[in-house]
Amino acid sequence: MKTVLVIGGGVTGLSAMYELQKWKKEHQKEVRLVLAESSDKLGGKIRTVKTNDFIMESGADSMVARKANAMSFIQDLGLEGDVVYNDTGISYIFTGGELKPIPKESVFGIPVSIESLAKSTLVSAEGKVEALKDFYTKNQSFTKDDSVGDFLEYCFGRELVEKQIAPVLSGVYSGKLSDLTISSTLPYLLEYKEKYGSVIKGFAANKEQFQSGERKFISFKNGLGSLIDTYEQKLEDVEMMKNTKVTSIKKTGSHYQVSFNHQEVMEVDQIMLCIPHSEAERLISDQVLAKQFSQLKNSSLISVYMGFSIKDEVLPLEGTGFITADSQEISCDACTWTSRKWRHTSKSGNLLVRLFYKSSNPAFAKLQTMSESELLKFAMSDLQQSLGIEAEPAVSIVTDWSGTMPNYSISHPKTVQAIEGKLASDYPGVFIAGCSYYGVGIPDCIENGQRTAHKIISSL
Repeated sequence: MKTVLVIGGGVTGLSAMYELQKWKKEHQKEVRLVLAESSDKLGGKIRTVKTNDFIMESGADSMVARKANAMSFIQDLGLEGDVVYNDTGISYIFTGGELKPIPKESVFGIPVSIESLAKSTLVSAEGKVEALKDFYTKNQSFTKDDSVGDFLEYCFGRELVEKQIAPVLSGVYSGKLSDLTISSTLPYLLEYKEKYGSVIKGFAANKEQFQSGERKFISFKNGLGSLIDTYEQKLEDVEMMKNTKVTSIKKTGSHYQVSFNHQEVMEVDQIMLCIPHSEAERLISDQVLAKQFSQLKNSSLISVYMGFSIKDEVLPLEGTGFITADSQEISCDACTWTSRKWRHTSKSGNLLVRLFYKSSNPAFAKLQTMSESELLKFAMSDLQQSLGIEAEPAVSIVTDWSGTMPNYSISHPKTVQAIEGKLASDYPGVFIAGCSYYGVGIPDCIENGQRTAHKIISSL
């Protein structure tokens, strides 16, 4: 009997196993399916915590509705009745000591009309005039592997990018825009420029798919953990090995000998590595692979949840959160007004907020040396300065995602391609999958898990 081992119980690994199990049942295949997870819980960066009538996502907090609704996994898992959409409202940028609205008619801060550009309070008159060059410049050299920051500055000039686009886009994709590729962030920018002669015109022509009803994100009534719980319940034909860490993978003829932390050794035929690249690097003793893996980069993130015994009416009307443009004013990179954006997260209607601190933040090194209570006090200071809230939180959660946030640098696609080539030639049957390589969004990870599962099915 063939054995397939998936290493990593995050959403990528779970979606892959679900696909493999469907294939096994439909075709009545004699295949052993095993999933190894180093912690005592499945889910990876999806972690839902419930306390004091609050629902808090200490990892990922939502899915892009456009992507999720274009796929079938919600229906396949029977979760349609549990879907909730974000409440709409104004998103702000905190700059100059005040909250300024991100123009409503924009995508990732990119204007979708001349009117949107004209009404922006974030950019000077000179900056707006410079941004109009998007309508008459042509793309003569940029490709999908070039910097998205460089391309946006080429189209719009520096001021619009620095003051309006970069704070928003950098909040979604970790890292500086100059270090991120077009393909890993907004691959359709090149198509818009080519087809419409202008990025703004491109977004205007396609704005329905980005702004339809403005309900851009989805979650579930009981949090994103429902997705993980449902996958686990449905994987009844899979051997779940929690608290089990893989220590090494050795090729033995046409098979692989996999060793675990509790001394067990398993012979397997196909392996899917759904773990961070830094973890995958240590499993196979191969200098070429190690060098390739080491070229992939991660960043870090600390998030602080605070729930209060006061109503969220203290927040500005119609707002759902802000992004910080200048870290010299306050230290947090962004603040989501969770109870306003996601009504299901606060059953009593009390205030729930989440502050984010990225490793690119000048204060991050200092934050990493702080205790949880010190971090909480630091975050409360930011909240007081930005929103004037001085109440003590009734509940709080501090989560440190150090070294676990993928950073898609300019060289990322070529590095992933090199790793895939090396595995295919020297380690057939071993596949990489997950956000370290192919996309950070939950639908991206699910799609990647499914796609990699079908690679395994083809090879079997």
